[in-house]
Amino acid sequence: MTPATGRLSRVVLDGQIPSHLPAALEADRAQAVADLAAENHFVPLAGKAGGSHGPFVLHLSVANGRLVFDLRRGNDVGLTVIGLALGPFRRLVKDYQLLVDSHIKAVEEGRAERIQAIDMGRRGLHDEGAALMRERLAGKIAIDFATARRLFTLVCVLHQRV
Repeated sequence: MTPATGRLSRVVLDGQIPSHLPAALEADRAQAVADLAAENHFVPLAGKAGGSHGPFVLHLSVANGRLVFDLRRGNDVGLTVIGLALGPFRRLVKDYQLLVDSHIKAVEEGRAERIQAIDMGRRGLHDEGAALMRERLAGKIAIDFATARRLFTLVCVLHQRV
């Protein structure tokens, strides 16, 4: 499979995304979507999409306590829908939100050392979330670590409305 076929061309967040996202979380969302559009590795392994050639469009949403990967062709024809339980992600998402809140407070207070410490914590949390994302998608979708990190960021954004 060539790099162009094992990738996402676009990611769409479905459902209601709060318009009042904290600036830090909105920036993370925008950066994750832009980074995914620029570079990703995404190869469906199971279902009707297994062995399909991309690039693919991913509609990501949360429904009934599940993270839903609605994978489509570029012309919006559905390929497969994969649901993952949100339970394993909840602690990480909660910790991520606490770090975002702490970051906002540290910026307001102008505490540079605190901001650096929080950013290090966020990177570690992203790494843990990426590892969990890859583990949960194993056998369904092959993704690289960078793609998993960006998808984890989007899970955190989607979880804000749950």
